[in-house]
Order: sequence, then structure tokens, then C-alpha cells
Amino acid sequence: MNLLSGRPFWPVRDGLPATFPPLLASTECDVAVIGAGVAGAMAAALLAEAGLDTLVLDRREAAHGSTAGNTGLVLYELDTMLHELAARLGRDRAERVYRRCHDAIPVLERLVRHFRIDCGFARRPSLFLAAHARHVPRLRREFVARTAAGLEAEWWSRSRLAGSSSLPHPAAILTPQAAELDAYRLAYGLLGAARRAGARIHDRTEVRRWQFRRAGVDLFTARGARVRARWMVVATGYESERFLPRRVGALHCTFAVVSEPLAADAFVGWPADRCLLWDTADPYLYLRITDDHRALIGGYDEPFDGPEARDRMLKRKATALRRRFRQFFPEIPFESAMAWAGTFGVTASGLPFIGRHPQVPHTWFALGFGGNGLTFSLIAAEMIRQALLGDVDPDLELFGFAR
Repeated sequence: MNLLSGRPFWPVRDGLPATFPPLLASTECDVAVIGAGVAGAMAAALLAEAGLDTLVLDRREAAHGSTAGNTGLVLYELDTMLHELAARLGRDRAERVYRRCHDAIPVLERLVRHFRIDCGFARRPSLFLAAHARHVPRLRREFVARTAAGLEAEWWSRSRLAGSSSLPHPAAILTPQAAELDAYRLAYGLLGAARRAGARIHDRTEVRRWQFRRAGVDLFTARGARVRARWMVVATGYESERFLPRRVGALHCTFAVVSEPLAADAFVGWPADRCLLWDTADPYLYLRITDDHRALIGGYDEPFDGPEARDRMLKRKATALRRRFRQFFPEIPFESAMAWAGTFGVTASGLPFIGRHPQVPHTWFALGFGGNGLTFSLIAAEMIRQALLGDVDPDLELFGFAR
């Protein structure tokens, strides 16, 4: 599947940070990771460092699927608000999900520092904005739910927003636990760390079919190589359907525009130390400032109806996003540099799918569906590593296929 339209910013800016050869000869390994985007790279780095013989395969260039279009907002919140998730799962389980995602952000920061990855990681607060006045009661319920769960949050009224920014919104929740990064560079940094730990990385290597054995799985590539593995980790994101007996999410597409670089002091009206911004609209908007001082705005998602339909919408959506940015920040000059669209998956609950499927033996799934795939990718990598080393993460059942 073609996952992207237009010109995603990160590969243009960063170029090709590393190259990996295709797999030409048959081999064996402990774990075969399918997918060299950020989810597969995260799993590979943790598994290889743990001493497991790890092989990574991707049919594209590494990190050139949905990772190349990732806008790099690292949020702990799901697309489903905490108080709404509690109505689905019960308060205890919903709070466990939110706390696990909340706690993943400092873990990700430590991981970036541990592997010395230059990916523009920076801690930022985030501001969750009520898109309309009628959304304020719902946002207030969310604020109460978060504070009751022990999650740090601060209520911003209309007057507080007006005094701190040019934003016209009626209310917001400020949370200090968020971050920003370049997911494309992060993926390459993790693949480099995995390779230094002994992993073998092969992109431009398509897995055409697979066959399960009593003690593992055999993978057969388009180039005629066979990989004999004890375990397979599927980290192919929104292209995972062929590994599953049934569809587990719906595909949507999102749109993004990034500006030309601006002076560091040009962000007049942007609140709270260049914080991340997103809102309660459905679909929601999201904004950030990149590490080279560009403004980025994305959103206006649509159900995915094929790459051609997504391509046709890009110009119109990019125009609408630029118009909305100017409404929020009339004093910030916004000259568009690049616009792109990406396909992503969503689930009814907003939760990812992590773990084993009862009908797919010798396989672990790391499917970070939803708006915070970076956080979900780390959680998946931690849980899979722990399981393959002989232990079970008590939170695994929150994200599994049996929920």
C-alpha cells in the first residue's frame, strides 16, 4: 500500500541517514521483525540489546512507510479521552492505560539518551484545547478524570488563554508530560543501535509468504531467501491485515503542512514555551514547532478511500490547514514549505493492539494504532522484550486482542 502523498518533510530535510542491504541468502534467527519503521526499530533495538538474535525485514527503504510522515508529537493521551475510556473499560483499567502511556514518555527520553540518538527530542508541555464552547463541559469532565487519576493537569480558562496566547479557544487542559521529536531520525537511530547490538537489518526485502512450524516460523522473501525464526514480530502498522485473520482497525488519512524556517522569536502568540497543541474537534487539529523553527499544523482527517482519493484531497486540505493556522496565529508568517498526507489506522477504543493473537502462532504484534503511535511503539517493544525473555508484563492484557 502507498501510505503517503505529497512531500513528507522529514526525509527531505534529513536525507537517507543510513543504508541497509537487501537479504539475499537464507538465514536463521531468534526473532524476525517485520517492519523497519519506528515500531519495528524500537522492538529490534530492545530485543537485540537483550541478547536475542534479531533480524529486521522491510519491503521499502527503512522508515519510508508511515514513519516518514509522522509529525513527531509525543503525547500520552489516547484519541479516546480518559473519562470516556473509563466508561468502556472501567475506571481502573482506563487509568492503568493512561498511566502506562504517561510513564512511557520519560522512558522514551532515557532510551534516546542511552542510544545517543540525535532526533530532536525535547520535553514540551501540551495544551488540549476545547474546539468549541459546547466542548467545554466534556473537557472539564476530562480534567476531573485526570486529576482524580493522579495525572498532573492545569485548567486554562478563556481569559488565561487570551492572556497567554492569540488562540481563540474557550478553555484548555495544560499537561507538562509531552515531548516532540523527529520520528524518521529516531527510527534510523534505533536501527543503528540494533545493528551495533548484533541485529541484521535488511530493507527492500518483501516477505511474500510464511509457514508456521512446531518450533517457529519460516518466512519466504520475494528474492528467494528463507528466514527460519523462533518468533516473528509484526510491526507493519496499518499494513498488518495480511498477518491477521480479520481486520482490527479502520484506515484514515491525515494531512499536514510545515512552514519555511522562521526566526526563533517569530512565534508571537504561541503559548506555554512552544507547547504542543491539539483540540477536541473530530477530527482534531494538532500543531507544533520543529527544532529548526518551522510551524507545523496537521489534521482534517478523512476515512481512507485509496491513495488516489487521498492525493486528490491534499491541495484542498493543505489550504484549509494554512487558513486555520492564520486564524490561530495572525502575527506568525506562514509560508508553506511542504505538504503531505499519510494513512493511519484507528480502533474504536483508541487503544493499540499489542501481543499475541490466538490464531497466529509464534507471532507478536506491535500495532500502534491511533494518534500516539510513538508512545504505543515503546510500550509494545518493552512488553514483547519482557515476554520473550520469559516474563509477562501485567499491563499486556490491556492492549491485547482479547479485550
